Amino acid sequence: MLSGTPVTRPCGQRKAPDQDVPTLGPTRRLDFEAEVGFVIGAGSADPVGVDDFAEHVFGVFLLNDWSARDLQAWEARPLGPFLAKSFATSVSPWVVPLSALEQARVSPPPRDPEPLPYLADTGKWGLDLALEVRLNGQLVARPPFATMYWTPAQMLAHLTVNGASTRTGDLFASGTVSGPDRDQGGCLLELSWDGAEPLVLADGSVRSYLVDGDEVAIGATAPAAGGTRIGFGEVTGQILPALG
Repeated sequence: MLSGTPVTRPCGQRKAPDQDVPTLGPTRRLDFEAEVGFVIGAGSADPVGVDDFAEHVFGVFLLNDWSARDLQAWEARPLGPFLAKSFATSVSPWVVPLSALEQARVSPPPRDPEPLPYLADTGKWGLDLALEVRLNGQLVARPPFATMYWTPAQMLAHLTVNGASTRTGDLFASGTVSGPDRDQGGCLLELSWDGAEPLVLADGSVRSYLVDGDEVAIGATAPAAGGTRIGFGEVTGQILPALG
C-alpha cells in the first residue's frame, strides 16, 4: 500500500505462555520493520548473477513490512508467518534509480564463513543508505543499510538461482535493516528487546509495541556527487483500531 495509507490492527491466532490453547483476536504486539526494497527493471527467466545486478534492477525504495509478533510467534512453528505479515506492507512514494546511487556503493562487511562462489560479491554492491525511524514524530532509530550482511545483488542471485523467474515491476525487499548499536534496531522487537526493555520516547511515553493512533515514518538518504545527499522520501502509516 502507498505511504500514508492507514493500517488497521490485524486479527489472528495468538497464544500467550500461560494459555493452553490459542485464541483469536487483535494482535497485542504490532510492530514495524524498516526495510529497503528493489524494483526489477528487466526480468529474466534465467538465474541472475551477482555481477549482473545493475542490468536487472531499476531502482530502490523504502518499505515497512508491518508485523504482528504474537501472531508470528504462534504461526511460525508449524507453517511460518502468514496472517502475521499478510495484512499490510507500506511503500514510499517514489523510486530512486539505481544509477543515481553510484556514490552510495560500498563494500559489504566481512563474511564468515565465505559464501559459495555464486554469491561472491565482487561488484561492491553494499549501499550506504542512512535510515531514520520516527514514532509519532520522535526519532527512535537510525538503522544503517551499509552493515547488512547480504547485499541486494546477492539477494537477487540467491532468489533466482533455483530457476525462479523475474518480471519487470517485480519487487523484493531486504528484510529488517538493523545495525550493531542499541539505537540502530529496525523494529520494536529489537529496540525494546521484545518488551523486556521498553522504549522511552522523547516525550516520556513508553512503547514495547505499537498502540492504536501511533504513526510510524521511515526515511532515508544516500550520498551523492559533490557532497550532496539523495532523499528517498518517507513511508508512513498510522495504526487504526481492529475492526469490530
